[in-house]
Amino acid sequence: MGKYGYAISLGIQSTLVYRVNFVVRALFGLVPLLALILLWRAIHEGQANPDIGGYSQSEVITYYLIVNVVVALTAVTEDDWQIAADIRDGRISQFLLKPIDYLRYRLCLFAAGRIVYTAAAVIPTAVFLWSQRENLVAPASGLHFGVFAASVVLTGLLQFFVSFTMALLAFWVLEVATFIFILFAFEYVAGGHLFPLDMLPSWLQAVLHLTPFPYMLYFPVSVYLGRVQGALLWQGLLVQGCWVAATYLLARAVWSRGLRRYSAVGG
Repeated sequence: MGKYGYAISLGIQSTLVYRVNFVVRALFGLVPLLALILLWRAIHEGQANPDIGGYSQSEVITYYLIVNVVVALTAVTEDDWQIAADIRDGRISQFLLKPIDYLRYRLCLFAAGRIVYTAAAVIPTAVFLWSQRENLVAPASGLHFGVFAASVVLTGLLQFFVSFTMALLAFWVLEVATFIFILFAFEYVAGGHLFPLDMLPSWLQAVLHLTPFPYMLYFPVSVYLGRVQGALLWQGLLVQGCWVAATYLLARAVWSRGLRRYSAVGG
């Protein structure tokens, strides 16, 4: 395992070169968040009923604030593009000749990137959260916060394995951008980034929960807000863990199948 620890160390060192970029990205990422908060405030002020879709103004604002935190901790940024480029340009050949697993290596680089990005984004995000403290709802309980933390870890793994699998399509096609953008569009809507999924009709919620998308963002945020209670708390965490295991096995299978088609020439 020492070599993977070394990979994380190298990943942190190389990613630190872009720390200013991360700070700027974090700052500009707060602009659409602020727009959403102002939009929902205007919606609530224009309604006689203080709750919309079962969310009070403070709850819906907290929802988007926690979404921003979870995205900062778990989102895949450039990893899928880099994986596809490694395959397309033949750079994975060096990993096939060494005692190192490419999936674990990329997972280490993903973790390193999240560490550096989180460190760069913590100050602007903390300042923004403090500015919204009047509407920031605390975790439902200590248990919910613990499950939320565990769910965020599983969310990061799920995000990575899905993106890794999509990037492996580079074994078959020259350009994977279309597939990545389609996946991002589905995740943005079906994952609860645009709006809470429990505002949708119950039948549509049931359909979406048959996919991994709600567990890539919506589920941990719902746990934080206490909208998942009792046995459903552990059931949801178990389902999320099963999706992580399923996407991991799928990534392994696609990797093995892709290597059969892979060829590299030149020196």
